[in-house]
Amino acid sequence: MDILHLVDRLEELLNQSRPLWFTHNVIVDEDRMLDIIDQMRVAIPDEVKKAQQLLAQRDRIIAQAQEEANRKIAIAREKSEQLVERDAIVQAAQSRADQILEKGKFDVEQTKKDADDYVLSTLTRLEMELDRYLNQVRNGIRTLQQENPNQIE
Repeated sequence: MDILHLVDRLEELLNQSRPLWFTHNVIVDEDRMLDIIDQMRVAIPDEVKKAQQLLAQRDRIIAQAQEEANRKIAIAREKSEQLVERDAIVQAAQSRADQILEKGKFDVEQTKKDADDYVLSTLTRLEMELDRYLNQVRNGIRTLQQENPNQIE
């Protein structure tokens, strides 16, 4: 289940709760709230698994880019060795090989940067969502504790 849907359900539960007169407190259906919190506990590991999958995908993309760069380097070396006997052709081949090497290095770095940016963005969003959920749960606990000050934590 989507964690944002669960947060919406928790918010809906709070909005539907009966207010206590002259306070900012409400009476919440404990069973419904605990059920939603339990569902959130189940859903959060799924979000973490998604983040781990993104990291694995990033590593796979980087490995593929490195393999492609190595293949281009090998092709460039092979071509340059075939043209060693001719001066003008050798210089052109060396120049082209250098370009291919630089392009391969650039492609690897760009792919790595893009993958890192994507993973960082996703993990940052996940962290913000988790912080928001944690704050909402803490607010709910704090509200319940304020309603029942004699209750032990």
